[in-house]
Amino acid sequence: MSIEQKFLVESMIDDIARYLIEESGVSILEALDIVYNSELYEKLVDLETGLYYQSPAYCYEYLKHELKYGQIVSQLG
Repeated sequence: MSIEQKFLVESMIDDIARYLIEESGVSILEALDIVYNSELYEKLVDLETGLYYQSPAYCYEYLKHELKYGQIVSQLG
């Protein structure tokens, strides 16, 4: 993973955690725990999915789906 790709992934994680805090009222530690232990995170760091290029709001929708239904949409690969 290049420095640029790592930066994009880390920025995405920060933004998604912020969305979780704002919408769910969880703490920063809880939000980061949720993100880092999610299927979404696995997809973000898998560069072949290209998910790290999407907007944080777009990826957050996948996380919300995962939290509600236990998995994210299968089209991500």
